[in-house]
Amino acid sequence: MSDGHIVVSGLTKQYKRVRAVDNLSFQVQSGRVTGFLGPNGAGKTTTLRMLLNLVTPTAGTATIGGQRYADLPQPLRTVGAVLEASSAHKGRSGRNHLRVVAAAAGLPASRVDEVLEVVGLTPAAKRKFKGYSLGMRQRLGIAAALLGDPHVLILDEPANGLDPEGIRWMRDLLKELASAGRTVLVSSHLLSEMQILADDLVIIAAGKLVTQGPVATIVDSMGSAQVIVRTPEPDKLLAALPSPAFTRDDDGTLALTGVEPAEVGEAALRAGVVLHELTTRRADLERVFLELTQGKAAIR
Repeated sequence: MSDGHIVVSGLTKQYKRVRAVDNLSFQVQSGRVTGFLGPNGAGKTTTLRMLLNLVTPTAGTATIGGQRYADLPQPLRTVGAVLEASSAHKGRSGRNHLRVVAAAAGLPASRVDEVLEVVGLTPAAKRKFKGYSLGMRQRLGIAAALLGDPHVLILDEPANGLDPEGIRWMRDLLKELASAGRTVLVSSHLLSEMQILADDLVIIAAGKLVTQGPVATIVDSMGSAQVIVRTPEPDKLLAALPSPAFTRDDDGTLALTGVEPAEVGEAALRAGVVLHELTTRRADLERVFLELTQGKAAIR
């Protein structure tokens, strides 16, 4: 397989008065799943379209393995992409749709049944496209992207229309592809899923880079875990602790920072305070994402 390292450098796209992407630079490594996140209107889809040479940049470059997509000698054998739910002739079966795609790309017809099996569409291969659900169309799009056995996968909102079982299937598939050394770049709004799926994140807002790096590093950078305490005597507990930073919910539940759960439990025992709950709440990607992008959404 060829190198699938993605490099976006100074990428900019100006549409009249709107700058959809603004001097954006990031890298995507092989062998890892990279989540591409941002609020609506952040420029994610425009960036992906420039990466695939569907949109011409105003400035900057986007390369795959050191080459522009348009310069790849066999693009479908290098890059598989899904930018929207698969479209096909309504009267054509899923299998025949993939046969047409394979023939047009000079790919062996034997790959059709192989990718149908990979995406779980073998039982529906003979059904007409017009009878496919949105989730089935997503699977067909991914099957088409895999036809060339590409080293790089670029997927824009691939979980749209998938039920929980389908989302789990998608997660397992993308992790398996990355573990085999492929480059996987996924744009998604499902932040809880991205925290499970992705190894790395690239977060943008209003066309600009906000942050990039391993998921754990980005999540942990937003502060330490909180200790959640529910007690009928919150003031008495707070008096027994060494001035912790805290917030208090309407029901009296305390969220403490800068203190360990064991310290809270020992202080409660010494003060004779009854605890109804003592748990740890770690930062999650949703909270981190909202904090990082707050006030940065593009107004269009």
